[in-house]
Amino acid sequence: MNEENDDDLSRLIRMHATRHPASPALEAAVRTEIALQSASARRPIASSSWRWPVWGFAGAGFACGVVVSAMVTLVAGQGRDAGNLEGELASSHVRALMANHLTDVASSDQHTVKPWFQGRLDYSPPVQDLGAQGFPLVGGRLDYLSGRAVAALVYRRHDHLINVFVWPDSGGSQGSPGTRQGYNVLHWRGGGMQYWAVSDVNATELQTLGSLLR
Repeated sequence: MNEENDDDLSRLIRMHATRHPASPALEAAVRTEIALQSASARRPIASSSWRWPVWGFAGAGFACGVVVSAMVTLVAGQGRDAGNLEGELASSHVRALMANHLTDVASSDQHTVKPWFQGRLDYSPPVQDLGAQGFPLVGGRLDYLSGRAVAALVYRRHDHLINVFVWPDSGGSQGSPGTRQGYNVLHWRGGGMQYWAVSDVNATELQTLGSLLR
C-alpha cells in the first residue's frame, strides 16, 4: 500500500465513518498509548543500515486510527444501552395496553401470581399486594426485553395502570427517573433484582410505589 492509497482510504473513512464522542477517560488513555508508541518508534534502531519506510509509519497511523474508532464506537454504544432499554420498556407498556394483554395471570393475590411464574422463568420474582397502600395488584405476565424473558407485575393506582418489570440484577443498566414516550419511568435495585416501573401515573406516585416495593 502506498501513500496515495493511504490518503484515499483515509478520505473515505472521514466521509462515511460514523463518529461518536469518546469519554474523557478513554480519550486520555488512547492518547497516552499513542504517545508511548510514538516514543518507542523514535528510539534508535540497532542496525543503522535499515530504516522503516515512510509508508510504514502511515500504515501504522491508519491502523491506530481504526483501533481508536472501534473503541470509541464500543463505548458510545454502551452509553446508549440504558436509554435504549427505557424506550423498549415504554414500548412494551404501550403494547400491553393496546393489545389488552396486561396479564397472563389475573389476580390480586400474591400467592397466586408468584407461583404462576415457576417453571416459566429461571428466577422467582418478588410479588407484593399493596392494595392497603393504594396500589392493588392486578396480576402478572411474561414479557420479553433485551433478549430475555422477564416478569411484568401489574399494579393499579386509581385509573392508572403500572407495569413493574423485574429480573435478576447482573449490573450494567443504570437509570434515573425520567420520561419515555410520555410515560414516567423509574428504576431501582434491591434484593438481587432489578426493577423498572412504567406508567402514566404522576412521577411522585410512581416514586411512592417504588419505595413500597423496595
